[in-house]
Amino acid sequence: MIHIDSLKVFYGDHLALNIQQPLSIDRGDRIGVIGANGAGKTTLLHALLGIVPSKGQVRMDVAREEIAVHLQFNEYITTTSVRYLMEAVLGTRIERHPTVMALIEFFNFKDSLKKRFNQLSGGQKQRLTLILVIAQNSPLVFFDEVTSGLDFESRQRLVELIGEHYKDKDSTLCFITHYYEELENFAEKLLLLHEGEVVDFGEKEALFHKYCGRTIFVIDRSEQNEAIVQNFRQIEAPSYRMALSAQDEEQEKQIAQTLIEHNINYKRTSSDIEIMSVNALKRWEKERSER
Repeated sequence: MIHIDSLKVFYGDHLALNIQQPLSIDRGDRIGVIGANGAGKTTLLHALLGIVPSKGQVRMDVAREEIAVHLQFNEYITTTSVRYLMEAVLGTRIERHPTVMALIEFFNFKDSLKKRFNQLSGGQKQRLTLILVIAQNSPLVFFDEVTSGLDFESRQRLVELIGEHYKDKDSTLCFITHYYEELENFAEKLLLLHEGEVVDFGEKEALFHKYCGRTIFVIDRSEQNEAIVQNFRQIEAPSYRMALSAQDEEQEKQIAQTLIEHNINYKRTSSDIEIMSVNALKRWEKERSER
């Protein structure tokens, strides 16, 4: 669907995006694009859409006008009714658009039609744009920071709804975010970006095994816990947590037994995008410094 051999974007003299390895987005993929602010996530999207000039070799098997995009910021006339806004975009009455009617029901948006745009909550505004984007029935959909400005529970519910809607569809979905937890039950592949470059790209499970091992045990960071687990292999984790890596079943048993004996609460997991990303970035930075 989209095949990138190389891609560069300059903002003046600043190289904002510098992809130098092959990347392929295939039909039906569920891809999470992650990285800190300034990593190049939105720049990549804008380059693929032709919004910003770019250089490189990119082959797209889908026309740009067929791509549906939920941008991070969307401009609406704030004092206009939601119904009028939707019908102006659709070019017809809502009742004459069966797909939109179904989406309004699915996203529980019916009561919002009576409001003006400036009366909508943050979550309702996001659902408005989602309905208009999803109604296009595009083979390729980009969601750029779709949950920006929402609280944790609202973010999780919105991502769940998107996943439920596309559950039995073969549309390709690219979800751009810096919230790792949103992608745990959504993404099948991950593209990690940092300072405009690709840290890694691949299947979520394979990336976890590559950077974290078979499983990890996550515990709170404290001097006492550090002393207890000092003989186990530790990998990078956020400052308030510790992550113990197990490469096989025997190591898992040893770690679990030690934690239980010392009454340490833990989470055992074979999928943690945040911890995987931290370790991928550390390795990438080390390799880059050695080039």
